[in-house]
Amino acid sequence: MLNNFISAANNVDVVLFYFINLNLQNPFFNILMPIITNIGLYLFWFGVCAVLAIFGGEKGRNVALILLIGILIGHFISDYLKYVFVRPRPFMILTGVHQLANATDYSFPSGHATEVFIGCIIVGKKYGHLLLFILLAILIAFSRVYIGVHYPGDVLAGALLGVGISIFVLHFEDDILKLKNRLLHR
Repeated sequence: MLNNFISAANNVDVVLFYFINLNLQNPFFNILMPIITNIGLYLFWFGVCAVLAIFGGEKGRNVALILLIGILIGHFISDYLKYVFVRPRPFMILTGVHQLANATDYSFPSGHATEVFIGCIIVGKKYGHLLLFILLAILIAFSRVYIGVHYPGDVLAGALLGVGISIFVLHFEDDILKLKNRLLHR
């Protein structure tokens, strides 16, 4: 029963992958998607943390700390899960993939989707415009399928992981900031 469900889910994932990766191809997206996909990199979010910490005052430093903790948790958990599930990337096993970027590790879950959802939810929650940030996260997650490096299920799992980690980190925000203040005022 479980094997049938996994097989059916995989088939749906492949069909959706081909629909997005091949049927939605156009010259504008071929330029845009490889650029915006980089917003999902943890290094991008480390840069956001640095900007907030340097130019954002006390609030910016606090948000940067919460964001940094969330991104680090997301990065390590998504990387760990890749080696648990060991799912090859679509371009490694499917034919005819329109590949606009390269990736070397495994596919499930998407680390980009995990980290961009963490970043967008935390920044959106702390500075407003949460819906716009979530739409940006969805676009970036979509770009991972469009450029041929993830299945839709990979980015969905990464998005759910990112949402969960965001909720977790924001739940403990007060405790984290109290600990920070105790350590700084010794």
